[in-house]
Amino acid sequence: MSVSARLAALGITLPPVAVPAAAYVPFVRTGNLVFLSGHIAKKDGKPWVGQLGLTMGTEEGQAAARAVAVDLLGTLQAAVGDLDRVRRI
Repeated sequence: MSVSARLAALGITLPPVAVPAAAYVPFVRTGNLVFLSGHIAKKDGKPWVGQLGLTMGTEEGQAAARAVAVDLLGTLQAAVGDLDRVRRI
């Protein structure tokens, strides 16, 4: 099963690459390596802030971590064109 089919089965739609909020690029590709940077969790399009155990519980922390992972996958897809080309993370 392809990565895109697995994501679709899980109901995950990858977002487009976010516009950088500062002087950085969201990814750099050199040869077969891709470096990602500058990603934060977003909730309803706004930064998802808090501190686990202080201002947010475990479930909310897991949701924030998932949001960052989905955003990273969207950027990785933009960098390589097809997530099936990724061999190792």
